Amino acid sequence: MSVLLPGRARTPAPAAPTRLHVRDLLAEALTGLVQRPGRSTLTMLGTVLGVWAFVAVLGLTSTATGQIGKSFSLLAETTVTVDDAAPGSGPATSFPADADARLRRLNGVVAGGVWWAVPVRSPVVSARPDVTSAGAGTDGDGIGVYAASPGALDAMRPALATGTLYDAFHQSRGERVCLLGVSAARLLGISRLDGAPAVFVDGLSYTVVGIVSDTERLPQTLLGVVIPSTTALREYGPPVDTAAQALIRTRPGAARLVARQAPLALRPDRPELLKATPPPDPHSLRDQVGTDLSGLFLGLAVICLVVGAFGIANTTLVAVLERTAEIGLRRALGARPRHITAQFLSESTVLGTLGGLVGTCLGVATVLGTAVLRDWTAVLQPAAVLPAPLVGTVTGLLAGLYPALRAARIEPLAALRR
Repeated sequence: MSVLLPGRARTPAPAAPTRLHVRDLLAEALTGLVQRPGRSTLTMLGTVLGVWAFVAVLGLTSTATGQIGKSFSLLAETTVTVDDAAPGSGPATSFPADADARLRRLNGVVAGGVWWAVPVRSPVVSARPDVTSAGAGTDGDGIGVYAASPGALDAMRPALATGTLYDAFHQSRGERVCLLGVSAARLLGISRLDGAPAVFVDGLSYTVVGIVSDTERLPQTLLGVVIPSTTALREYGPPVDTAAQALIRTRPGAARLVARQAPLALRPDRPELLKATPPPDPHSLRDQVGTDLSGLFLGLAVICLVVGAFGIANTTLVAVLERTAEIGLRRALGARPRHITAQFLSESTVLGTLGGLVGTCLGVATVLGTAVLRDWTAVLQPAAVLPAPLVGTVTGLLAGLYPALRAARIEPLAALRR
């Protein structure tokens, strides 16, 4: 029991320091936003657009590159080309006469053969035998002439509108037969083969045995006349302007192995005369496309986020000026500068977080909607979606830093005088 001695005053107990709990801080922040719903919504708009662009761009890029990889694997992954690295080194080409048979013996090869553009400059192609000079009323201007072995035709996988493909018999005998691409046939006015129509190339006649409506590889042949390679060598000589090339169709997964083995299988004596080109790695292609698209559109997302940050900073600064009297009253009742700083920082951070959440939802909806409309498989990386609301939070935190520090420097007496 303490005894108060006469003549001595009691020392007052020190005041307990004021505290601002996290629950009270969040309540104050939400109250400030709810009191001005219109302003809060417009302020969030920049952050919403920025995060929406961020999520949508990454999601659409992943989805689109997935479709690129899917299309790539269907065709290019099973295609190998072998180029004549030393054209003109021999009487014909660097490819052997039995190139088709040698390629077929390779494990993983479905079909393969040699083709080239026939060295005829400005050929006169016509369905009439009396046209012998270019510009003399030809109906086949612009039609190219190509040489291809039966194995190359098989590797092209042509779809026939009518007729048939020439085969090893025509190849071995050097027959004057040809295939017409659908565009070339339309220009020449040939649509039926029951009358055994012929095409004349610089006056030499070739019996049309088939019309090709489409082809997976070598689409340039659709506007051309394709003749057996042995016939082309006899009538026009070896390729001059463009080197001969072997086209190989492989089974999935065998392309790189075939590319390593093909030069040695074709020319075991001098494999250096041939240069094989395997298909590019589909993963590298997807990564390159994804990097290009992401780099282009993420710049737009950053711009939107910067605009949103300035919007939040401007709104928070206006709120500080409008609530100067409130800040002075809080300081007079014991609020410390760090409490004022935390209050305005929490408001801007909550604003940014809400904008990030709304933007993330809109971005995910955009990716899903686009995938449904285009019949794609939506690809959303968790690394792109999950941190997206955090981007809005950081944007709001940084945007409210200066206004919050300015509010903390307001003196109570000066604020209450206003």
